[in-house]
Amino acid sequence: AKIRNDSDVLIVIGIGGSYLGARAVIEALSSSTKPLIIYAGNSLSPRHLINILELIKAKDFSINVISKSSTTIEPAIAFRFFRSCLEEKYGKEEAKRRIYVTTDAQKGALKNLATNQGYETFVVPDNVGGRYSVLTAVGLLPIAVSGIDIDMLMKGANDAMLEYDNPSLELNQCY
Repeated sequence: AKIRNDSDVLIVIGIGGSYLGARAVIEALSSSTKPLIIYAGNSLSPRHLINILELIKAKDFSINVISKSSTTIEPAIAFRFFRSCLEEKYGKEEAKRRIYVTTDAQKGALKNLATNQGYETFVVPDNVGGRYSVLTAVGLLPIAVSGIDIDMLMKGANDAMLEYDNPSLELNQCY
């Protein structure tokens, strides 16, 4: 709710499973979102970053950077770029309130930075790989920001797990 109230745009910075699951859910379940959700950090294209900046320059925005390892170059560059834009637009203190970090619970450069700077953090679970992380904070934060009811999403996922986690179920019964 805080991001929805503060921002016209949420920039989700990640690569691979760090953003694809959330993006798929948001595109499947929302016809339009407020705030607008834009994805960055999945390429090294400066033109892509500049295009996003041009799109958001007159808008209030926040960022959600997602990286478990903190070593992937594409999200690291995009995060540095948009953090600088936030600090220039709002000043360091307000920028700090608009940065949401989803990373390892204990270690890594991004975790250390988030702790030192006081950014709000969310945890990428140790036992969940990126492509399976959509139902963790990795996907649930941007999905919730889009306006999708994540309690209902989780209930649906649990219902499906209970119904289809049955070894005797024949594949054609799903259709």
